Order: sequence, then C-alpha cells, then structure tokens
Amino acid sequence: MIIGVPKEVKEGECRVGLVPRGVRRLIREGSRVWVERGAGAAAGFADAEYEQAGAEVVAGEKVWEADVIVKVKEPQPAEWTYLRRGQLLLSYLHLAAAPELARELMRAGVVAIGYETVETDGGELPLLAPMSEVAGRLAVQIGASLLQTDRGGKGILLSGLAGVPCGRVVVVGCGVVGRSAAGAARSIGAEVVALDIAIEKLRMLAERMGDSMVKTIIADEESIGEAVAEADVVIGAVLVPGARAPRVITRRMVEAMQAGSVIIDVSIDQGGCSETSRPTSLLQPTYEFAGVIHYCVPNIPSLVARTSSCALTAAIMPYVSRIASSGWRAATQEDRSLARGVNICKGRITHRRVAEELGLPYVDLEKARESDEN
Repeated sequence: MIIGVPKEVKEGECRVGLVPRGVRRLIREGSRVWVERGAGAAAGFADAEYEQAGAEVVAGEKVWEADVIVKVKEPQPAEWTYLRRGQLLLSYLHLAAAPELARELMRAGVVAIGYETVETDGGELPLLAPMSEVAGRLAVQIGASLLQTDRGGKGILLSGLAGVPCGRVVVVGCGVVGRSAAGAARSIGAEVVALDIAIEKLRMLAERMGDSMVKTIIADEESIGEAVAEADVVIGAVLVPGARAPRVITRRMVEAMQAGSVIIDVSIDQGGCSETSRPTSLLQPTYEFAGVIHYCVPNIPSLVARTSSCALTAAIMPYVSRIASSGWRAATQEDRSLARGVNICKGRITHRRVAEELGLPYVDLEKARESDEN
C-alpha cells in the first residue's frame, strides 16, 4: 500500500499530515510512503528528514496517485481534480459546514474519513482532541493579545495587577477546547466563567480546576447572554460531532458587549457558535462587529505547526497503521471508532449527522461496503 502526504495548500496552513517519525513506522511495517516535496518545511521538517525515514519525496501531482492520502485540512478546490474513485482520504473534513466539498467527494467516489468524527463508544474524539487542546490554549493567548490597545482592544491585562482587577474570560462549551481554554486562562490569573448544557462536563471542569478557580453555569439563553455581556474575552467552544455548531451566541448578545471585547470562535470549523461569526484566515484573522473584535480562524493550531503536526501524527498513527496493514474495509469492521469516522463511501454519505445537516440520503456503512463489494 502506498500512503501519500501532500503539502497543505489551505491559506496559512503550515502543518503536515505525518512527521518523519510516523513515516518511519509505516515503512518499517511494510508500506511505501510518498511525501510531496516541501510538505513538512513550514512545520520544521526538511525533505531530507523524510528521505532518511525511508519516504520517497515526490513532486506535485504524483503524491495524489497514492492509495491513501493523509492530510491535515480538507481538500481545497485546487486539489479536487486529483481525487479518484476508491482512494482513501484521511483528514479533518467538517462537511456539515462544507456542502460543496461533500458533493465533490461523493462525485469523486473516494472513501473519506473525517478525523473529527472518529468517536469511541464513550463519546470521546481521539483524533480531534489534540488539536482541540492546542486551540483552547492558543485561544486564550490570542484573546489576551487582541485586548491590547494597539490591536483595538479594551486595553486590559487578563492577569490584572495588585490593586487592579483581572480580566474575565467566558468559555461557552466545556469539551476539550473549553477545558483547555479555561485552564490556560486561569493559569495566567484571569477570572473564568464556563457554561455548558451538560452538568457532567461542568462538574468535571470544577473538580479538575477547583470550585474557587472557575465559575460554572448551566447554559441557556439567559445565562449565556448575561455572561457574554460581562466578558472581556469570549471563547466559543461548542461542538456536536458531525453537525453544524448551534449558534448559541446571538447578535443581540454581541451588541450588548463592551467595545474592544473579543470573541474567539473556535467552533468556526463547524459553522461557528455565534450569529456574528464568519470564517477568517491566519493572514486576515479578525474583523469587528458592533465594536467587538472577532477572531474566527478555522485552523488555529497551524500557529504552532510543529507541535500540532507531532501531536496529530501521534494520535492518528494507530489508525493509519491498521489501515495500511489490513485495508480500510477490515480496519473499519474491526474498529467501531474508525467506522464512525467514515463520512463518505464511494458516493454515499455514511455519517448520519452529516447527511442530516446536508439534507442528503444516509446509507449505513455496512450496506455501503456490501454494495461496493458486490
């Protein structure tokens, strides 16, 4: 089996699908690995390192001839023509917010696994978690920077000073992103308010950080509105795996915030959790609405591309290794977590939430496999 690692072409994306350590393991296990020239350069991995790991460094379109494509971000329009029927694609897809991409993947006849929808029986998202941790921590760092006067912010130091109150960070959604953000905000001395609809998540956060370190509130329209109005930084971290993020922060709530406040919408990959959010890029990351600075970059972890690439490789390797050794059909039959990650199988949508969000027919993966084999 040949595994291909293309160079990412999404604007501002510096991560790479596999770092040399992962490549070395796959080759040791009997696979061939093609890495597009320069694929790891922006993350600090030279072509020579991949060659030393045993990879073949190839130019441009050649890498897309591989049996399995391992990417970070979803294929961009310029890459769509390279997709071919029966090819396996592994990447973050977020198809609920990308109907055009979903239809293109269906047309191409690929088998597409979305890292963000690989889900354990316990509801954990092992391939999304490392990037969520990175994004949560970076969101606080970014928010603190945007509060600076020279960035158009309120001029508030989140940590405060002796005799001067600290800033307030409001975290909406207490999954991995939210917990990471809350921890990072509290570590620098900010006041932290966390909201979620699930009491179990709030309890977990309070037990981890201590009741005195974070104020936890059950999320509803009223409580979110009150918390957002008093926030210096709001971090949107709402996630429904496979579905669009619910827009729990309304336009009216944003208009009630003080000018120079900041919203970091980490949910933007899935459409955003604020009615005033729209995707931005790492090259042009912010805009203002009602005097509130919005940061809605879909690939925040690219800011620390080397760390993120290493973390991603570590997370995906057990799955990529299993696929390389036994093929995607056997791998998804043996591993229910991986099976849940299959969004599209040769023209059919095999993830129920994705199908519902896009208004397209859903086909059970087992039936799709049987139909393909017959």
